Order: sequence, then structure tokens, then C-alpha cells
Amino acid sequence: MNRKKLVAITICAALTFSSALATAQTDSLPVGRCVNMGNHLEPPQEGDWGRKIADNDFQIIAAAGFDTIRLPVRWSAHADENSPYTIRKSFMNRVKHVVFLAREAGLNVILDDHHYEELYKEPAKHAPRLAGLWTQIAAAFANEPTEHLWFEIENEPHDQLTHKNLLATLQPALAAIRETNPDRPVIIGGELWSGIKSLATLPLPDDPHIVPTFHYYDPFPFTHQGATWVDNPPPLGKKYGGEEDQKALEDDVQKIRDYIARTGKTPFMGEFGAIDAIPVAERVQYQKAVRTAFDAVGIGMCAWAYTNTFPLYDSRTKKWLPGMLDAMGLKDN
Repeated sequence: MNRKKLVAITICAALTFSSALATAQTDSLPVGRCVNMGNHLEPPQEGDWGRKIADNDFQIIAAAGFDTIRLPVRWSAHADENSPYTIRKSFMNRVKHVVFLAREAGLNVILDDHHYEELYKEPAKHAPRLAGLWTQIAAAFANEPTEHLWFEIENEPHDQLTHKNLLATLQPALAAIRETNPDRPVIIGGELWSGIKSLATLPLPDDPHIVPTFHYYDPFPFTHQGATWVDNPPPLGKKYGGEEDQKALEDDVQKIRDYIARTGKTPFMGEFGAIDAIPVAERVQYQKAVRTAFDAVGIGMCAWAYTNTFPLYDSRTKKWLPGMLDAMGLKDN
């Protein structure tokens, strides 16, 4: 082969590889400051775990300076068991109303499927139903602007839903979404509850509009001390902020730098926070330490949660907990 032809082929191959790499890259979502509407629409029924979403909640959140809300929804509790897995109209209308209120307040919305417990136990069996649910969800929100509403196929894969079968389980749902939402950002998190370590081996589909996510509740003995829903919960009294905690946090921030450098994709933190069994001042210290550390890599962060279990806002006093907005990098009230 002559030298000119070899050079031409080499250049062509390089350009093709460069183009493919560019296609594979996903700019970071403008998640910014974000709060989860936790324990509202993901219980079996809204209100089972505390309160219902009030119409003025999103005005309160937007006025505080948040950019985005993440809306966890247990779609599987409100749909038929058999194909086409019809979601009850009253529930779909409720979710539509909530999304409308959030968007009217100027907030971005991350709409996810949450607590599909049967899927975690038997992924292959329930993958068709997950796809059926997303067929309906995607069609219902197809007219929302892609720059302000994003889908998250499944919250915190765990149990039998691992990286070995994650793509096989989620791909039918992604295909269903793409039928009506060809370029909407779709979020995927990894195994073992989407902890930060899952990013190292997180498989992603060949789709230019996929965004990786992770959740951050480290160290677990601090953030979940006394959690009644955890088997053998960590005992109360754990403190945060020592040298070991600081070193672990620095190492975790480096994991995100390494992931971005390796993949060209910028993940965001879909959940973080600490349980309300911990004194507020200590929770604020933790929240601020995590937020400040990860701000250094420019990722969006969604606190868990607005009013329940790991609350930032007290719905009884109608006030943000002291220091919480500052911890999130916002102007405190």
C-alpha cells in the first residue's frame, strides 16, 4: 500500500473514531441545585408515608433557588399486571398535574420509576412490564421540552438486577421511550443501589442521549443511623467530619474525575443526604461537606429529600431547616 493511501486511510479512520467518540459523549445535564420529592409518589399510595404534594410546594422550592426536582414515582403500583400494563388514568393525571406545577414554577423535572420491587427480584420476568409502563409514560410527556424534563428508567438497581443483566432489562424500556422521545435525555444508574462505586463498571447502551447517575450516602453508618427500614440499622451516635471521612470524600470526588476522563460523560448525583435522627446541625455539616466537595467537579446534585425522612424543609413550620439552604449553596432564609 502506498504511503499517501495509508495516510488517507489513517486520517479517515481517526475522523471516524473521533466522530463516534463525540456521538458517545453526553454533556452534563443542567441539574444544578436539585431536591427529591421523596416519599410522596413512590409509596404504594400517595400519603402513605407522610404527606401529599401540595400545589404550592414547587413555588416554595423555586423561590429558594433550586433549579430541578426529582420526582420518584412507583408506577408499578398503579398499573395492570398483564399486557399492555395500563396505568390507571387517575394516577397518570395526578403525575401530570404534579409535573405541570413544577414546570409552571420554572423547575426542571427528573421523572423516574421507583420501588419496582418485583423487577429487582425477577428482572427478566418484569422487563416487558417495565417497557409497557415506559411506553405510556413516554407518550404522556412527549410534548414536554427535552431541555427541562428527563426520564430515569429505574431507581437504584439491586438484588437480582445487576450489571450483568442491566442492559438486557432496561433496553426494551429505552426502545419504548425512543419511539416517542427520540432525543430526550434518559438517565441510568448502576447496581448495588447506584452507589458511587457502581460507576466503575456501569454498562450504558449505545445511545447519545444517555446520562449516568449515582447516589451518595457515604458513610452509611452516619447517614442511615437508626433507619427503621434497614436490616440491622447502624446505631445512633455516629459523628461525621474526621480525617478518615475527609479522605474518603476526597477519594470519591476523584472517582468522578476519573469517570469523566475515561468516558467523556458527566454523571450527576441523584440522591444524597442524612437521616433526621441526626441533629440538624450535624446533618447540615454533612450536606455542606458533600455538596462543596462535589461542586469541584461541576456536577448537579439532588438532595434527599424535600420534607420526609431526610428533610430539608419543615412542612409544619413552613420553613427550611436552619442552615440547609446554605448547605446546598443557596441563600439561607
